[in-house]
Amino acid sequence: MTGFAAPHGSVRTLHDCWESMARRHANAPCLGTRDVDAKTGTPGKYTFRTFAEVARERVALGSAMARFGIAPGSAMGLYSINTPEWVALEAAMTRQGVISVPLYDTLGPDAVVYIANHASLCAVACSHAVLATMVACLKDTPTVKLVVCYGGRGAGSSDFAAIRSARELLPPGVKLVSYEDMLEIGSRNPSPATPAAPDDLATICYTSGTTGAPKGVMLTHRNLISNAAGYAYDLELGPGDSHVSYLPLAHIYERVTMLVVLFNGAKVGFYRGDVLQLLDDINALKPTVFCSVPRLWNRIYDKVNAGVREGSVVAQKLFAWAFESKRRALSKGQTPNALFEKVVFSKLRAKLGGRVRYMSTGSAPISAEVMEFLRIAFGCVLEGYGMTESACVISKTAQDDFTTGHVGAPAPCCEIKLVDVPEMRYTKNDHPHPRGEICVRGPSVFRGYYKNDAETADVVDRDGWLHTGDIGTWLPGGRLKIIDRKKNIFKLAQGEYVAPEKIENVYARNKFVAQSFVYGDSLQAHLVAVVVPDEEVLMPWAAAKSSEFKGMSFKDLCADERVKAHVLKSMIATGNDAGLKGFEQVRAIRLCDELFTVENGLITPTFKLKRPQARERFQRDIDEMYARGR
Repeated sequence: MTGFAAPHGSVRTLHDCWESMARRHANAPCLGTRDVDAKTGTPGKYTFRTFAEVARERVALGSAMARFGIAPGSAMGLYSINTPEWVALEAAMTRQGVISVPLYDTLGPDAVVYIANHASLCAVACSHAVLATMVACLKDTPTVKLVVCYGGRGAGSSDFAAIRSARELLPPGVKLVSYEDMLEIGSRNPSPATPAAPDDLATICYTSGTTGAPKGVMLTHRNLISNAAGYAYDLELGPGDSHVSYLPLAHIYERVTMLVVLFNGAKVGFYRGDVLQLLDDINALKPTVFCSVPRLWNRIYDKVNAGVREGSVVAQKLFAWAFESKRRALSKGQTPNALFEKVVFSKLRAKLGGRVRYMSTGSAPISAEVMEFLRIAFGCVLEGYGMTESACVISKTAQDDFTTGHVGAPAPCCEIKLVDVPEMRYTKNDHPHPRGEICVRGPSVFRGYYKNDAETADVVDRDGWLHTGDIGTWLPGGRLKIIDRKKNIFKLAQGEYVAPEKIENVYARNKFVAQSFVYGDSLQAHLVAVVVPDEEVLMPWAAAKSSEFKGMSFKDLCADERVKAHVLKSMIATGNDAGLKGFEQVRAIRLCDELFTVENGLITPTFKLKRPQARERFQRDIDEMYARGR
């Protein structure tokens, strides 16, 4: 598969993986949720099902699938936030050779209908939270004949009254059953396993569709097993570890993380579905593994620094002293000062439960400044680079490497090369370091886009190299650094090529910027941007100006020309510090008081900006900014 022996001698498919887990960790806690008091709404402790109990549910669910005629090679959807039922149902699909198709819980009817029809789903499992949406879609999804509904906290949590009511709305020929019904049917009608082969499809992951219809990424069992092995090769995880699951399982980052932690016997606690309550869930679970994305890490960074600034002069000096002491120690490979660890940094780690051993960041670039801060404040923080088409990880940083500004060395499951991009003046012969488009090859590279040979041929060449669209450079020690983006580039009127995502990632480091949309085209000589300020930064800044902005709301501040000028000046300074060229800096901005969200259609469920929709939404503002600049 990769030149290495299969894990535990025989694990080559997801079915093998689950069988191995059940044997090796039978009595260990596996999947857990928090019970909530029905009267007070007060959450209790986490309670867990063991690996053996989940394995029995897996067998029963798989047998029920066979009883309902869900054949090997057919596709079944999973439509909800992360829950124990999601994981158990997906595990049952691996037993029966059924292809799983995850759907983000934030998807609306149009996207659900598109994916259900494009993938020819024969069944969909969903939570009560999206049952009404799913039922409303059924009239337009003729291949879906079975809906399985669950409560979200494991067997016994279904709302049977809601299911009975929903049955009255079903079109002819469609059945709606509860998760508990599936367990009972499967227990009464046991069926043998019909697992897939290593090169059979395991899942179709639909990308978020930032520029058009979602594309179905076809991943085989070999893809996922090899990538999980490459992800985990240097991690020491075991039954004493725990992972908090809140990043969407529909995204490959959380999907492979889940596979890695469970395979090694760690337990998984699910959040309650509300990110505002995540810290409370974390404190209850006290995880040892915590994965997140730069958007959250940036907020943690801002909040900690804001807290330090608001503290006394003594507290500020103590934090600065402790921070610099640990930075020097880590850079020299020395043990940090124990007193500072106890007095200063233990308080920060307590915010994440106090037991975290591994933290990781992925899905988008993170600044070197924030990465260094996280390592000093919290301990081991790993950064990974990957994509759905590579089944997750392409490269990742090492635990003992304290340097920042790169995404580490290639994972053992793939090889990487850089290919010239002459139109952007990047070549493998550049000095002091080679530069070019990052291309990846290996057993974790996807089979292709489902029913889309043309787009597959655009990204995978005849030699099997996946062209990522990212521009990278090799640093000493075989470390890969992402420096630019080939996709979504455009040419300005003077002929210079611009990658807006790169610029937005730079501006994201600015304390005033929560989100930004950088725009330009070939008829204009400069860039403009729509910026959503960070309200938690802007409001205190305005209050410190005393009478100048007295009584003004956040919306008022966003409309104020003085505020706009200050934010733009600050952004340009951030851009200069990051080495942006003159033509890469925005000349004008418009401040927007509404965050880009999934609900308003401006970002995908994985927080990627939908550029066509943003351009349409802000076209009048863009035109006004260019008109003023003439």
